[in-house]
Amino acid sequence: MKKDWVLTQDAFDGLLDWLDPDREVAGRKYEAIRLRLIKIFTCRGCSEAEDLADETINRVAARVGEIATDYQGEPAAYFYGVAQKVYLEHLRKVKVKQAEVPLDSSFNDPAMRKDRVDDDIEPSYECLEHCLEHLPSANRQLVLEYYRQERKAKIDHRKLLAAELGIAVNALRIRAHRIRRSLEQCVHICLEQQPAH
Repeated sequence: MKKDWVLTQDAFDGLLDWLDPDREVAGRKYEAIRLRLIKIFTCRGCSEAEDLADETINRVAARVGEIATDYQGEPAAYFYGVAQKVYLEHLRKVKVKQAEVPLDSSFNDPAMRKDRVDDDIEPSYECLEHCLEHLPSANRQLVLEYYRQERKAKIDHRKLLAAELGIAVNALRIRAHRIRRSLEQCVHICLEQQPAH
């Protein structure tokens, strides 16, 4: 799958059609699969379980046109196979990040480590604030509301938010994902423009 591939409404509709011809049933299957994926990644100790579940769904959606006609069996099983690959990639990325951590003596000093972390985080937060300020107010409010709450409360809050906006939870998820991607790009550009310390 191309790294820049983004879940479109057409691709999402194709995914739902593959899950079941009845849109209501397909929606329930989709939600059940997504929750199961989140549980799988959470049980494996992934702190980004929701993002990994969404990545899995995006990968399946990107290939649904190729696999839907020939695939035999319950579609959920295909998702879980893709989730295994996503998990292994995640592990490799985590190992690379851990290998990049400097092992000099100053890093082991708690006071020095806190300063280093603060130095790294502060510009990121400043850039995030800057990028949030430049979002259209409706998008800013949506993304802040979308990422509020924790665990079960987050799920309930998102359902309520989707109802307030008059859209499906899946449409809300797609909209929030697009806003988040634009924020990430903005923060990345902002950090590149920061003067070197």
